[in-house]
This record gives sequence, structure tokens and C-alpha cells, in this order.
Amino acid sequence: MSALRVIKPGPLSLLQDAGRTGWQHLGVSPSGPLDWHAAAWANRLLGNAWGTCVLEMALGGLQFEAEGELWLAVSGADLPVSLDGRPVMNWSRFRVRAGQHLQFGYAPSGQRAYLAAAGGFRAPRVLGSVATQAREGLGGLQGRGEALQVGDLLVADSGNFSRGASVPWCYRPDYQAVASLRVMTGGDAAAFAPEQLKAFFTQHWRLEPQSDRMGARLYGEPLQAPQREWSLGVVRGCIQVPPDGQPIILQADHQTMGGYPILGWLHPLDQWRLAQCRPRQSLSFTLVGVGDVQRDLREFYRFFGR
Repeated sequence: MSALRVIKPGPLSLLQDAGRTGWQHLGVSPSGPLDWHAAAWANRLLGNAWGTCVLEMALGGLQFEAEGELWLAVSGADLPVSLDGRPVMNWSRFRVRAGQHLQFGYAPSGQRAYLAAAGGFRAPRVLGSVATQAREGLGGLQGRGEALQVGDLLVADSGNFSRGASVPWCYRPDYQAVASLRVMTGGDAAAFAPEQLKAFFTQHWRLEPQSDRMGARLYGEPLQAPQREWSLGVVRGCIQVPPDGQPIILQADHQTMGGYPILGWLHPLDQWRLAQCRPRQSLSFTLVGVGDVQRDLREFYRFFGR
């Protein structure tokens, strides 16, 4: 058996796969990785299929001991990685032997990193998915929606590669860059006063520390939203404007129904960039057309073989 024993679990380390699709009509969130770009690269480095189970590591601070030989890959936030005290390059594939200690420090840039293993980490499927959803108590290593704990065992295949590999520099995002994110207007956008839509796109917003896997909360000059008397289904990237005028961008663990007016939707590729933004970071938004978003997503999914 090849496995990693958890010595230090970090502040929030969650198993995530392609997500729990097909259950939103019953109020069950899809979950899945907050940064699909980084998660997809970790799996690609190991030849894993799209959506294979990975470990999402928030902020860092993890330590493992290998029980058996494994091939692993790491991507995402700029966590210092070391194997028996020797540095390991991020965005790379590498081998770990039995008895070695794998350690992750804390990220100076980015918020979430992804650890993949050959064949994916094994865990029971709940409603068709391993994805961890703490609020609903679904998924994860024991199937109860729990984050990793000290002593947990992450089991995977050993893998068979002749050498390591890494992601070319041109494909690695700069998480320290100023975040300008693209938005498709829609939903209730036509009911917003023109000056309110302009205010959303012209001002700089601050990402609030209260943001989590359910929603990214913004702070700025409040918007005046139109009144709405009914609720409707919502998806990831939906930009809601509650009565206080401070927008909320729904994330992977979002609720499935919402009654706040909807200004539009964040470009999916930028949803993943948002997941790497630090609390109190300044954000701005620009318009993008649906056709451009569809083209970008086709290229992304074609590249990663979805």
C-alpha cells in the first residue's frame, strides 16, 4: 500500500474531485476545487483524468510521512515545499519514498495549493463525489465533510514514472498581480440604474476576510440594488447584491437558491483567480461578452481533456 500519513493537517485541507453534480435541485452544493486551473495541472502532471481527487490545501502548514513509494504533484499557491528538508519545486511532479517527510510552509502569494497523487486519493463517494462540503457534512476522507486530521491516511497508487516533470513557466499564474476580473452582466442587471452598474465597474473593491468557500464578500461604496420578491436558482460565479449594497460572488460551496438581485456572473477562469486572492486585496472588474467566455472555456477544457 502507498499512502501519506498526516502529521500536521494545516488550517483547512480538503479532498476535492470534479464535484457533486446533479443534486442542486435538492439543495446540495456542487463543491469541488476553488481553483480548477491549479487542480487540473496537478492531475495533468500525473496523467490523471479530469476531476480526479486531489487535496486542496488552504494557506499551507502541512506535514506528511510517506508509507510506501508515491508519485505526487503540487500546484497552486506559492507554498514552500520540502522533502526531508530539501526544496521541491512547485508546479511539479516528484517521487516520495517510504519514510520520507513531505512538508508545506505558508504561502507568501496565493491562498490555495493542490496536491495530487497517481490515480488520485481514495475516499468513499457520497452522492457520487468525494468533494468535501463541511456545511452539509458530505464527502472527505470519512464521508462526513471533515477536513484532514492528524493521523489520517491518504491512500493512492504508487505510480510509475521515469522522471519528474514541471509546468512550463508561461502557464503558471502570477498570484501577486493586481486582480482585474471579467464579468458577464445579466440576471437583474437591466433593473439596476445605469449609474449603479457604472459604479460597480469603475470603483475598486476590497476582498473581505469573511470570504470563504461559499462566497467572496466585497467591500466598497455600496450599490443600490433593485427590489426583487422571489428566489431563483444560482450557480458559482453569480454576483449577488444584498440590501447593504456590498456584492457577494458565489464560490464552489454556494447555496443553490438565492433571493438577492443578480448583477451578473464572473468569468469561470477568473473565479479561479479570485480563489487565490488574499483578504483585503483590491479588486476591479471589466465587462466581457458571453462569446468570449465560451471560447476561453472551450480552449481550457480542450487542453485538459475534459
